[in-house]
Amino acid sequence: MPVQPSSRAWGLARPTGMNTAASRAEVRWRWPVLAALLATIPAFYIELLEQLPTPLATGLYLTAAAALAGALWQTARHLDHPSQHLRRNGLDIALIVGFVLAALLPASVGSPLSLGLRLAVALLSLVRMVWSLRPWITRGGLAYLLILALAVLCFCGVGFWVLEPSVKSLGDGLWLAFTTAATVGYGDVVPTTPAAKIFAVFVVLLGYAVLSLVTAAIAAMWVETAERRIEHEILRDLHRQVRALREEIAAMRRERR
Repeated sequence: MPVQPSSRAWGLARPTGMNTAASRAEVRWRWPVLAALLATIPAFYIELLEQLPTPLATGLYLTAAAALAGALWQTARHLDHPSQHLRRNGLDIALIVGFVLAALLPASVGSPLSLGLRLAVALLSLVRMVWSLRPWITRGGLAYLLILALAVLCFCGVGFWVLEPSVKSLGDGLWLAFTTAATVGYGDVVPTTPAAKIFAVFVVLLGYAVLSLVTAAIAAMWVETAERRIEHEILRDLHRQVRALREEIAAMRRERR
């Protein structure tokens, strides 16, 4: 029977566990693809700050496109229906095309079309990265979520430190990242440059999502603890009833003798 790709979600699909070769290929390429997608974030700001396409930014965009294409092909070639797997991963196809266009289009500062396309590609990259991290964002994975939240906070703090002139230290950058991600906005430090304002949009989206996951995981942990306590009480009561029933049956047998 032919092995079919798994069900589609977010315009992406992993191969089924029945095809071990395809699953191994997908797992083997997961971290290189994630690293390549992360590298497109500085590529976006390098191009925006330099106000012209640079070889470094172009190379990072093309590397991300090549990593996605390689991951798709290495996974699809182990399946009985490679074209169906490619169709089910439409988001990856769109990202490959988007990265190539982002590398070839003129500077974002002088072209609203280029800026809009690169922003769209950045948002799609964020969705793709979150999808890649889904196996670690599970119920009971509080430790992983806390590590992820700390990493996101540090990354956003460094980003504000680099992009925002009013941020004089890494501590100020971390503070601005936290207040932005938590949507507090005290106003003591605010983004003032176009690059920092665009970065703040992604910080809000990413930070709010991560903080929501952490709070949800903590709530789920408390609920799970309460559920386990109730289950233990039910089991203890059931054991008492079974013991009482056994004693009654034994007493009836002794009376019959």
